[in-house]
Amino acid sequence: MSVTLALTSDAKNTVRTAAYGAVALLAAASAKPHKAATAGSVALMSATGAVGHVLAAKSKDITLSGKSVAELADQVLPALTTATALLRQQDPAEADNFRASVLVALDAASGSGRPGPVGAEMTRKITAALHAA
Repeated sequence: MSVTLALTSDAKNTVRTAAYGAVALLAAASAKPHKAATAGSVALMSATGAVGHVLAAKSKDITLSGKSVAELADQVLPALTTATALLRQQDPAEADNFRASVLVALDAASGSGRPGPVGAEMTRKITAALHAA
């Protein structure tokens, strides 16, 4: 059975911006940012369920800007919390699916082995934002 979410265009934008922004944050904290961004994005495109459909949709509505990691984090971390809350209101299982999908993408972006201290701290901040809702 397929779950459909009744998300507005703005809500879908928030979900996509949050997920892909999380990957962008971790990539920015990586020694190999292009490799990290690619691996994380592939993982997000592989998500399943209703969240997977939202993340896989061809869209140009992901808006991430900033001249520093701090400016990017100011956009992404609140978006992660908001996206999780929006999904939880409609279907708690899809909120869990979103969290899991983002965490898998972070794991893929960090590559094999443990991330360094910068990557580990960024992952901690992203995880905290996902669970703040």
